[in-house]
Amino acid sequence: MDNSGAAARGRTLGRVHWESLFDGLEGQLAAEWEAERAARDAESERLRIARLDLRSRLRHLCAAQAEAILHLADGARVPVGLRSLGVDWVAALPRVPQGARLQSAVLLVPVAAVRGLTVDHGAMLASLAAQSPGAPTLRERMTLGFVLRDLARRRLPVQLRLLVGDDLHGTIDRAAVDHLDLAEHDSGAARRADAVHGFRMVPYAALAAVRVLGTASI
Repeated sequence: MDNSGAAARGRTLGRVHWESLFDGLEGQLAAEWEAERAARDAESERLRIARLDLRSRLRHLCAAQAEAILHLADGARVPVGLRSLGVDWVAALPRVPQGARLQSAVLLVPVAAVRGLTVDHGAMLASLAAQSPGAPTLRERMTLGFVLRDLARRRLPVQLRLLVGDDLHGTIDRAAVDHLDLAEHDSGAARRADAVHGFRMVPYAALAAVRVLGTASI
């Protein structure tokens, strides 16, 4: 009986078993590392989303020009296409029913007056994406007062949707830090002395939305 041959076969089988054991351990360790990494990534993502604010998501939605229904603080639900975001406002184009006459208008909505948005589920998930680094654009640095002062300079007619009370029509004469002066006149009329039938000071906190008529581009 050749004991040397049996010993060689034993060493070979032992080596195969030993390598198989370590291959299995390496595979198990790699799987554990991958599971640990996935858990860390998931926890990191949960923490990132926990710190996400509404303005960050509005920035994504405006950049994508997403369609939405704005739920405003006065109870209105307004179908819009989101367009621009400022410091404390969002600009949108109102959507009209198919076949209806389209009137040129821009809707300025204070972010504080937004009570919710109904959006496509894909757009909602896309708005969770991490922001790319970079300074805010000049438009994103504009306050509502800054934009309203430009409307006053251009004498564009507006419709003010108030949180309480009837809508106001007129032209903004001036805009201060927290309120505006409105020369009230009929919708569609120009701001002429004989057309103005009253003047009103309106705090920004009283606004649900400002509908800018004419050729405003924001």
